[in-house]
Amino acid sequence: MEVDAVMYWDGGWAWMAFMPLLWIALICLAVWAVIRLTHSSSAGASGRGHGWEGQQHRETPEEILDRRYASGEIDTDTYTEARERLAAHRQRPQ
Repeated sequence: MEVDAVMYWDGGWAWMAFMPLLWIALICLAVWAVIRLTHSSSAGASGRGHGWEGQQHRETPEEILDRRYASGEIDTDTYTEARERLAAHRQRPQ
């Protein structure tokens, strides 16, 4: 009877070393899938049914300027000057 038990455990150490790696891979796959699904559903929610899936919102120069001012990258004088230049550029006939 003892011989049968040894046959079942033959190669058992290899499986014991492999199982933690398998679980780590499965957990990583699950985390990746959740991140992928939540990111794609939030990015395409506004454009569903309109053929806008996968398109990214492109910031306008004014939005970039507002974001940089809000984050403190530029000061008030630079912001005001850049806003005036953008407004003058928009008013010119093309």
